[in-house]
Amino acid sequence: MATTSETGLVKALGLVDATTLVMGSMIGSGVFIVAADISRQVQSPGLLMLTWFATAALTLVAALSYGELAAAMPHAGGQYVYLREAFGPLWGFLFGWTMFLVIQTGTIAAVAVAFAKFSGVFVPWISAQNYLIGSGRMGLTTQRLLAIAMIVFLTWLNTRGIRTGARVQNVFTFAKVASLLGLVGFGFLLGRNHAAVSDNFDHFWRGATWSWDTFRLVGVAMVGALFSSDSWNNVTFTAGEMRNPRRNLPLSLALGVGVVSALYIAANFTYLNVLTLHQIQNAAEDRVATAAAFKMFGPVAVQLMAAAIMISTFGCNNGIILSGARVYYAMAKDKLFFRKAGELDAVHHAPRFSLGAQCVWAILLTLTGSYSELLDYVIFAVLLFYMLTISGIFVLRRTRPDMERPYKAFGYPVLPAAYILVAGSIDVLLLIYKPGFAWPGLIIVLLGVPVYFVWKKRGLRSRTITRMVE
Repeated sequence: MATTSETGLVKALGLVDATTLVMGSMIGSGVFIVAADISRQVQSPGLLMLTWFATAALTLVAALSYGELAAAMPHAGGQYVYLREAFGPLWGFLFGWTMFLVIQTGTIAAVAVAFAKFSGVFVPWISAQNYLIGSGRMGLTTQRLLAIAMIVFLTWLNTRGIRTGARVQNVFTFAKVASLLGLVGFGFLLGRNHAAVSDNFDHFWRGATWSWDTFRLVGVAMVGALFSSDSWNNVTFTAGEMRNPRRNLPLSLALGVGVVSALYIAANFTYLNVLTLHQIQNAAEDRVATAAAFKMFGPVAVQLMAAAIMISTFGCNNGIILSGARVYYAMAKDKLFFRKAGELDAVHHAPRFSLGAQCVWAILLTLTGSYSELLDYVIFAVLLFYMLTISGIFVLRRTRPDMERPYKAFGYPVLPAAYILVAGSIDVLLLIYKPGFAWPGLIIVLLGVPVYFVWKKRGLRSRTITRMVE
C-alpha cells in the first residue's frame, strides 16, 4: 500500500518493482549487438565468454557492495547521496553533473534512437535518411522524430506518478526477459549448428596466450559488455519512494543483477551455438541476435528480433527516465541544481520539472546526434564513480562507525577492494589504449568543478537574500 513520506514522495515501490527496475534499466539493445565488436577484439570464443563472465562478476560485486550504502542511506538520489556523505558535496555534484550532461541523458537519446531504428523494420518511412527538416548531422529525420516522441511520451508518463512508471516498467521488463529466454531456449533446443559448435567449441581458446596481451584485450573489450550491463544502480535513485528500502534495495540489486548477468551469459553461449565466430564478427550492422534468429527461423527473424529490441529499449528508457530525475531532485534540495527541480507535483508527487529538464537535454542530444560520441566517453566516468562510491564504504566505516547498517557488503573488505583494483585497471587500460575515449570522459567530469562552485555561490547568495527578507 502506497504511503506519502515527510518529503512528499510516495512510497509505492515494492521488491518486485525495484527488481524489475534494476533488470529493465540494464537490458537495452546492447546484449543483441555488442558481441560482434567484442569478438572482433578478442578473436576467440573463449575470450568472448571470459569477457562476459568477468563483466558479470564485476557488476555483481559492485551491486552487492552498493547494497550496504543503499540500506544505510535509503534516500532519493541514491548514489549522489552516498558520494556526498562519504567525500563531500563536490563529489556528489560531479556525479550528478556527469549524469545530467552525458550518462543518463546520452543513454536516453541513444536508446530512443535504437527504438526508432528498429521501428523502421516495420515502417520503412522511419529512416535515418528520410529528412523532414534540414539535412546532415543537424537535420530532423523521421527516425529522430520518433526517438524524440518516445522521450516526450515516457517523460509525460512518469509525471503521472511513481506507480504509473513502475507498472510500465514491470510489464516491459517481463516482456523483454521473456524475449531473451525465448532466444536462449530456441537457440539451445532448435538452433544447434554443428558447424558453429565445431568451430567455436573445438577451438574454444584459440588466440588466448594467457599473457599481458590477453589481459589487455579482455580489459579493453569489456567496455561494450560493461555498458550493456550498466544502469543497475538506477534503482538507488528511487530509494525515497520504496517501501522497506533497507531490505528491498540490497535484495533487488542482488536479484536483478544476478538474473540479467545469467541471461547475458546464456545469450552469448547461444550465439556461439548457432553462429561461427566469423559470422558473429561480421554480422550485418553488428546485429548478432538477428543473425542467430535468422539462422533458426529464416527471414521472419528480422521482424521477431526488431520487435524484441523495441520492447527492450522502450522498457529500458522508461526505467532510466523514471530514476534519473530523482538525482536532479536530490541535487536541487541541496541547492546544487535548478530550484524548481526540487519541487514535486501536488497531485502525483512526481518531480515534474526535474523530469522536464532531463527530457529537454536528451532531446537536444538526439537532435545534434552527439550522444553516440558522448556515450563512447562515459564508461570511463561510470567506472570512476563506481570505484569512488565503493571506496565510500571504507571511508564511512571509519568516519561513521555508528551508522545503522542493516546489510553489510558481501565479502568486505576483499571483494569491494578487488572491484576497485579491477575497475581501476580497466580505466588505466582505457587511458593507455583508448585515449580518445577515456580522456574526454575525464574532462567532462572535471568541467563540473567550476560549475559546482558557481552553483554553491548561487545557493549561498539565495540563502542570504532569504534571511534578509525574513
